[in-house]
Amino acid sequence: MPLVRIDIPQGWPEARIAAFADAVHDSLVETVDVPHNDRFQVITEHAPRRLFLDRTYFGVDRGPGASVVQVAFRRGRSEDKKRALYAAIARRARVIGIRPDDVMVVLLENTPVDWSFGAGLAQMAPAEAMA
Repeated sequence: MPLVRIDIPQGWPEARIAAFADAVHDSLVETVDVPHNDRFQVITEHAPRRLFLDRTYFGVDRGPGASVVQVAFRRGRSEDKKRALYAAIARRARVIGIRPDDVMVVLLENTPVDWSFGAGLAQMAPAEAMA
């Protein structure tokens, strides 16, 4: 049940956007135990000068096509799984023609009660289970 936000510069072709979204999802399935049918992604394109990513922070050579992948999911994945996720996203990005240096990934962890999938309920942490 991760929620994935992908921020990209404006102007990517639709096929590239779809391939990148697939690459991110397939990496989550492969490395951090996300079920294949558990896909929630929000993709936002940014006009010029609306996505500021330092070109060289931490010695990474980011280009004008750099993107940010933000994943919110429940706490509990090991550091090894998180590192495997970063590597899998970078590997798949390269296959579709996106430079690995142009992919920044940020993970946000939370608890089951931090999610409502609708109807005003915390489906993963029902109130009756908390009593």
